Amino acid sequence: MKIRLNALASDIIISVYVAVTLLLRVNYETQITVDPLTSILIGLSFMIILWVFIKLKVLNPNWFGLFKYKQSSS
Repeated sequence: MKIRLNALASDIIISVYVAVTLLLRVNYETQITVDPLTSILIGLSFMIILWVFIKLKVLNPNWFGLFKYKQSSS
């Protein structure tokens, strides 16, 4: 049985995840002198984790309904 979250729950989880990881990065990078390349790699690794969950269809974002998808009529 695969875990699949609905669109609204996915949107909320993604928003919270991005906000928390951004705060963690800002706090970490201000306390310790971090090379810009290291900062980019940390940000990419956080984004890859999010991308994997979307590709595995665990998260199904609807982007809070901002984008309207065309229904194919057949």
